[in-house]
Amino acid sequence: MPNLQVVAVLTAKPGSEKLVGDALNALVEPTRSEAGCNSYQLFVSAADPATFITVETWVSQDDLDAHLRTPHVQQALATAGDHLALAPAIHPLIPVNTH
Repeated sequence: MPNLQVVAVLTAKPGSEKLVGDALNALVEPTRSEAGCNSYQLFVSAADPATFITVETWVSQDDLDAHLRTPHVQQALATAGDHLALAPAIHPLIPVNTH
């Protein structure tokens, strides 16, 4: 089974960019240490500083599901949740062209 590529988009409310960014940045190291995590990168959009994007590679959907249940993810969502403009959009990706 190939690795699962995932992109997550989180948008902070105006004025909450630092709080949301700090909460998400606190996820990077513990997430990279999780079983099943091949890579995890956090970005902020150059076009919109309120938009944060993670680019992730997991061994399987089960590993991603386990990640979403970890205490560090739950803490980040508790900290940032009321400061998000929208619900997090998590996009597991399916290759369009595998040639």
